[in-house]
Amino acid sequence: MWIRLRQIAVVTSDLLKTSLDVQTVLGVEACHTDPGVGVFGLKNTLWPIGNQFLECVTPVKEETAGGRYIQRRGGDTGYMVINQVDDVASRMAHVDSIGVRVANHMEYDKANFEGLQLHPADTGGSFFEMDQMKTTDAEELSGSWWPAGSGWSAFSRTERVSGISAAELQAAEPEKLAARWAQIAQLDVVADESGHASIEFDNATIRFVEATDGRGDGLGGIDLICNDRDAVLEGATQRDCIVNDHQVSLGGLRVYLRD
Repeated sequence: MWIRLRQIAVVTSDLLKTSLDVQTVLGVEACHTDPGVGVFGLKNTLWPIGNQFLECVTPVKEETAGGRYIQRRGGDTGYMVINQVDDVASRMAHVDSIGVRVANHMEYDKANFEGLQLHPADTGGSFFEMDQMKTTDAEELSGSWWPAGSGWSAFSRTERVSGISAAELQAAEPEKLAARWAQIAQLDVVADESGHASIEFDNATIRFVEATDGRGDGLGGIDLICNDRDAVLEGATQRDCIVNDHQVSLGGLRVYLRD
C-alpha cells in the first residue's frame, strides 16, 4: 500500500497572469487543459514538474466553490493536495470507517482512473484527494496520469525545477491537523528537522505549520527541487514574485526552493 504526492492545485482569479508567473519563474511548459472542469464553473492549466504536476484552476462563472474559496482565503491560494494510490477501494472503505465523507467519487473506466476527493470539512486544511491509475505502468513514478493528459511527458522541462518534495499545510492547530491527515493516509506523524509535525509519503513530505499570515487554515506552500536557482530568481524578479533567495510566490503559494 503506497501513497505519492502527484499534483498540487491552486485556485486563482486570473489564469493568464498565473500562467505567465509559473512559466517565467519555473521554466515549465503547459501540458494539458481539461474541459471537464467546466462542469464546476472552472477553467484550468497543468504543468509537469518532473513527474508531478502543478495545476491552476480559475472560476469562469459566479458562485463557484473555487470562487468562494478565493474570497474566504483573501486571494489566490493553494487548493488541493492530489495523491496517487494503488488501492483506492480500500482507501474508500477506510475513510468511510473514520467518518470522512467523499465529496466527489470519480470513475472514468476509459481512462483507467478512479479517484476520491474528500470533503474538506472532514479532512481540514485543504482538499485531500486520492486517485488510482489502473494501468500497467501505475507502479512507476513517471507512470500515466490521466488528469494531465496522455502525452504529458513530452512537455516536462526540468532545467530549473524537477520535483515537488513537500506540501505545507498551515493551521491554527497544526498538530491536530497532522493527526487527522495521518489517520486518513494511514501513516504516522513524525517531526521534521525543524520540529514540524509531518507525514512522509513515498515521494514527498506533508508538513504542518502554524498559520501566521492571517489567512487561516489551508494549503500554504510547496517545496520544489531546484536545479537552477539563479534562473528561477531572475524569472521571479521579472514577474515581481520574488520573496528572497530561497522563496518565491506563485498562485498564492509560498514556494520554497530546495537544492
